[in-house]
Amino acid sequence: MVDQATLPAEPDRGRHLRVAIMLMAIVLGMVGMSYAAVPLYSIFCKVTGYGGTTQRSAGNSLGIIDRVMTTRFDANVSGDLPIKVTPAQPVSAKIGTIETITFLATNLSSHPVTTTASFNVTPELVGRYFNKIECFCFTEQTLAPGETAEMPVTFFLDPEIDKVQDLETVQDVTLSYSFYATEPGRT
Repeated sequence: MVDQATLPAEPDRGRHLRVAIMLMAIVLGMVGMSYAAVPLYSIFCKVTGYGGTTQRSAGNSLGIIDRVMTTRFDANVSGDLPIKVTPAQPVSAKIGTIETITFLATNLSSHPVTTTASFNVTPELVGRYFNKIECFCFTEQTLAPGETAEMPVTFFLDPEIDKVQDLETVQDVTLSYSFYATEPGRT
C-alpha cells in the first residue's frame, strides 16, 4: 500500500509536467538551431563578408574610381591531391574595374582526379567588397591524366570600399583557393 503522504499533491504534478514540457521544448529548440547553424552562418558570412567571404554579382553598375588596388592570387593543394595549380599573376587596376584571371590546374597522376576548391579573401574586411561574377569555386572539376584545365575567375572590387575608414590604407588583396579531392558526383 502506498502512503498518501509521500505522493506529490495534485498541483505539484501539473507544475512538474509544465517544467518537463518546457525542458523538452528547449531541447528540441537546441537541436533545431544546431541544424540551422550552418546555413545561418553561411548567410551571415555572405551578408557581412566575415571570414573573407566574397559577394556574388552579375556585373559592376557602381562605376570605377581612381584608387588602384592590387589583387594577388594564391593556391593551396591538399597533400593527397596529385595536381599542380598555378595561380594567376597579380592584377593592379582601378577599383571597380572588372578583371578576368585564370588559374591553371594540371593532373600529375596516371588516373583521373576530381577536385573542388573553396576560397577566402584577405584582409577579411575586404571580402564584403570583393565581387565575383564568374568563379570555379565549389564546382567539381575532373582532370584526365596529364590534363591541364583553365579555371577562370571574373571579379571586381566594389567602389564602396573607398568609404571604409579601416580599409583606407589597404593596397593589396589576396584571393586564395584551397583545392581538395572529391569523389566524382559528390560536391
